[in-house]
Amino acid sequence: MTSLYEILMLILGIAKFLILAHFVMSWLINFQVLNIRQPLVAQVWHGLNRLLEPLYGPIRRLLPAMGGIDLSPLVVLIGIYALEIILRNNVAAFL
Repeated sequence: MTSLYEILMLILGIAKFLILAHFVMSWLINFQVLNIRQPLVAQVWHGLNRLLEPLYGPIRRLLPAMGGIDLSPLVVLIGIYALEIILRNNVAAFL
């Protein structure tokens, strides 16, 4: 059962990395450091959007309009950190 705990923590770590990569990439695109017309940038950007939209979509519908600021990645990250804390505090259940 310890391997189940480690697999769950790995999945949460990968999700955190993807959310942070999406966040940084969105800023780089907005400040025109990255050009969305380049094929590799476009593929990575659209791939991240497809992966993360199922997480962001329901949260975007619940959050009020913030004038162009998207807080859904922050809410998802807080949720992931909360899940990690819950898993770490209950690691004895996996032993």
